[in-house]
Amino acid sequence: MTRSLCLLSTVLLALAPLSIGQDHGLADLGPRTSGRPIPPGQTCYDVLHYGLTLKVDPETQTIDGSVRMTARWLRPSDHIVLDLDDHLSTKRVALVAANGTEINPGLDLPFKHLGREIRISVDSAFEAAELAPSQEFALIIEYGGSPRVAPRPPWDGGFQWSTTTDGKPWIATSCQMQGPDLWWPCKDQPDDEPESMDIHITVPDGLICASNGQLVNSVAQEGWRTFNWRVNTPINPYGIALNIGPYELLSREVESVAGDRFSIKYWVLPQNLEKGKVLFEDIVRQTRWFEETFGPYPFRGDKYGVVETPHLGMEHQSIIAYGNEYRGNPWGADQGFDFLHHHEMAHEWWANLVTCRNWKDFWIHEGFATYAQSLYTESLKGPIAYRQRMSEIRRGIRNQAPIAPRQPMATADIYFGSAGGDIYNKGAWVMHTLRWLVNNDKDFFHMMRRMAYPDERLEQTTDGSACRFTDTEEIRSIAEKHTGLELAWFFEAYVRTGPLPKLEDKRDGDSLSLRWLNPAGEPFDFPLPVELQLDGKMRRISMLGGKATVDVKGIESIVIDPHSWLLKEETRAKRKPDQNH
Repeated sequence: MTRSLCLLSTVLLALAPLSIGQDHGLADLGPRTSGRPIPPGQTCYDVLHYGLTLKVDPETQTIDGSVRMTARWLRPSDHIVLDLDDHLSTKRVALVAANGTEINPGLDLPFKHLGREIRISVDSAFEAAELAPSQEFALIIEYGGSPRVAPRPPWDGGFQWSTTTDGKPWIATSCQMQGPDLWWPCKDQPDDEPESMDIHITVPDGLICASNGQLVNSVAQEGWRTFNWRVNTPINPYGIALNIGPYELLSREVESVAGDRFSIKYWVLPQNLEKGKVLFEDIVRQTRWFEETFGPYPFRGDKYGVVETPHLGMEHQSIIAYGNEYRGNPWGADQGFDFLHHHEMAHEWWANLVTCRNWKDFWIHEGFATYAQSLYTESLKGPIAYRQRMSEIRRGIRNQAPIAPRQPMATADIYFGSAGGDIYNKGAWVMHTLRWLVNNDKDFFHMMRRMAYPDERLEQTTDGSACRFTDTEEIRSIAEKHTGLELAWFFEAYVRTGPLPKLEDKRDGDSLSLRWLNPAGEPFDFPLPVELQLDGKMRRISMLGGKATVDVKGIESIVIDPHSWLLKEETRAKRKPDQNH
């Protein structure tokens, strides 16, 4: 879509063939993280397309290549900032015309690669080109070196240079927490996705590179082979992934709930082929459930891909990383499906289709994906198994910080901060308790589907137009629209606040008093209904104003919240209040 830049010959004379030397001392960028406060040199442009061309050499554990970035100019600036890890070297930056050729092959743009920033001087070139806001431009950034080796993938990411049991190279990238600039130059901000991407990866002959999107072709050349992938939809930069190994491919075409067809593909190591065939059937079953629950698989125009990796897993768009070693559920009771794959597949809806525009709303990715596992457990084994699963994850909630703070956050702030684990477990419990509040599964599941696809017409699209950025306020608005409830109080208590509400219960003769207290122990208007089991019979108690009085004359057994719907402070084990309480 890039239009030609109308560069006059004077531009070529005005720019000296200069590349400012690189300084690899760390810039003061804080901890290695993704989505840092956006610098002015990144607010001036909007990325439209990346073209990544890279040669990966397992023997030397090096990479060498380039990125062609096409972007729209938003406002005047004398420089542009891209992100690239200081383990790698930027060799040159060149201005590119719309047809893909360099304006002048011998003329480079001045730049500095300081720490994890590439700062590119563009004022002379863009001024001479009369580049105005809304116009497009393109740069080629040549780079290479020894990329950062992942210390603890996928949480602490980078390149993973592994080998199979028979000694063949087995390589993967993971970079969600620290950012895609660990291995390729880009704008590392969650709210700026390219509309499409081309990925050209050259590896030693005999290896396969499985990546995002559709495989256009592969081309052999003197001991090497280049795999050319095309992503046809918007994509999170951290979701770009390389997976290289001696893979076997399992593939099947399935019909979507939207009525069209798409491919499910699994790249498996040869030694695990038989196990892979078993997992593949599980993948097909899970795919159908996800479509029926949240709407059509969003990236049907590309594929649904899974690839075996030497790390645990990651939600790379259309090429899910799977490294669970075929263990089902290694974290709890076996529920008859692969938990790791299910969680990562959930992110195709909750992270890749629906993306938080800032990491402060990370809970929408992780909480929804965690809750999806419980819903799938319920679909396979019933409500008791569902409640057991919710009980398991309830034990992991810490309630030390809001899971949706209002101020912008980088990954280091939210994921590795005091709310880290809660964006998974507490996020799931928020949805669980919301289900109780809605009190109608038809409405609740319709609401969740509209959170994925706000307009049902978007379910028929395959061009990426359904992809969107979201935040907690939009999720609340959709919930209110499709349930008819006013929910500001609910989201304020559960996602904007760390500590939980308390439920006070007191029995005095024939009366049972219930009262919601805020985390400070004070009564407050929290109208979340409470379920009671009175001599074995269930009652839903309205809590208008945050309190209620229940006639329990003649009742011997009282159980409060018997099905554990309520997200509240657990001050004591559930018990049956006696007559004197």
